[in-house]
Amino acid sequence: MTQKTQTRSGGRSARRAARATALPDHLRPVRPGLEGGTYKPLTPAEMDRIHGAALQALEEIGLADAPPSGVGYLTAAGAKQGADGRIRFPRALVEDAIARANRRIVLCGRDPTHDLDLSGNRVHYGTAGAAVHMVDALGRNYRESTLQDLHDAARIANVLDNIHFLQRPMVARDITDNCEMDLNTVYATTSGTTKHIGTSFYDPSHVKPAIEMLHMIAGGEDKWRERPFMSNSNCFVVPPMKFATESCLVMEECIRYGMPVLLLSAGMAGATAPSTVAGAIVQAVAECLAGLVYVQAVKPDHPAIFGTWPFGLDLRTGAMTGGSGEQALLTAGCAQMHKYYDLPGGAAAGIADAKLPDMQAGWEQMCSNVMAGLSGLNMVYEAAGMHASLLGFCHESLILGDDLIGQALRCVRGIEVTDETMALDQMREVCIGGPGHYLGTTQTLGRMQADHVYPALGDRTSPKEWDEKGKPDLIERATARKEEILANRSAARFDPALDARLREVFRIYLPA
Repeated sequence: MTQKTQTRSGGRSARRAARATALPDHLRPVRPGLEGGTYKPLTPAEMDRIHGAALQALEEIGLADAPPSGVGYLTAAGAKQGADGRIRFPRALVEDAIARANRRIVLCGRDPTHDLDLSGNRVHYGTAGAAVHMVDALGRNYRESTLQDLHDAARIANVLDNIHFLQRPMVARDITDNCEMDLNTVYATTSGTTKHIGTSFYDPSHVKPAIEMLHMIAGGEDKWRERPFMSNSNCFVVPPMKFATESCLVMEECIRYGMPVLLLSAGMAGATAPSTVAGAIVQAVAECLAGLVYVQAVKPDHPAIFGTWPFGLDLRTGAMTGGSGEQALLTAGCAQMHKYYDLPGGAAAGIADAKLPDMQAGWEQMCSNVMAGLSGLNMVYEAAGMHASLLGFCHESLILGDDLIGQALRCVRGIEVTDETMALDQMREVCIGGPGHYLGTTQTLGRMQADHVYPALGDRTSPKEWDEKGKPDLIERATARKEEILANRSAARFDPALDARLREVFRIYLPA
């Protein structure tokens, strides 16, 4: 009896020690790149109709306001500029662009363990949003976002298992010079995380110095071009159906320097896109197909992510909404269209209209994040931290989002049905002469980590235990975790010699 007790205690201690360390990939219950695609709100016939409508829109309506360089690229590729200045796209040109598109995209991290394979229905969650305010979760107020906030978001994202990439989630409002803001955004994010990063540029002239910084960080132009760890989030269109002239020029520069691009169409259903879910998807698909032709005209085979990002609108107020069921359907439908074309794609999910990380934020973030993952969306942008319909970002919410996305990924992983998981042998042992329950069995203990996702901050204690622990508050726990992370220097920080060289060449606002 004593011997058995010692064995059990030792096994429990060993399991606790194992849970305190990182699990090997084959035992992790969730991980980047799980295969989604089980949820399909559109039928094959409906996807055919959306594709046909998008081609018709491009052929008959076309897009306005292309820059002169873009007109040159597109007309040389076979597009037609009408007397009204609009660029129209023959059906065959678009279909050829789809057929030739780069489908082998891997978004690199500075650390190769964070590389993102965008093939098939592989799902990855990350940030985005360009908020202009920070949410003070404990003080329940908003303030302008700063460069330090951006750097801290990168540092936090770097240690969260279920945040797979960082796209700039907020703007450094404390830097008034736009070029210096863009360059410091590159510095603040790359010195905060070794995961893949997405950023934007205010002006095409800012791209060259940013690339010079990235060459220094990468160790040379050749190393950068071999493994570009930053991509350009490019709003190349101003819906409905107009090119964004300056952004198109930024895109051309980024392509020239080997930076992957996210072709981002962000119409608002009912304002800058049709109010219906299907109509908003048609317009977003048409605009991104135009962008795909554009990219290929500049450089065939350049990595471009099909970024259909239509948003919802509360027609009672005219305000954007990102936390609705309609938003979840928009994103899931777009993900299906990405797979229809077999193109790497991204869209928005996880946005909260709620101003604070409260119950409303929870249901809004979970609904669209789960549906995006189940639909097989490759890049789920804005998945954590975003509040007030993209106006505010919250560090505590980013940390809580890691727990939330873990549960969403468990839904994406689905149900494995094998002889082992159906567990007939266990049922036989437990029910015939066994203890009559599965607690503590070898099989239960052996699979508890591989099968189950355990929240880091979510509270599963009984009311009695919760009371005995002083009734811990979820936001306070997230704040404590934030302070714990930020008390340590990021593992992504630069070598002191490299950092000194960067500061000699560029005006860096973050303290050394």
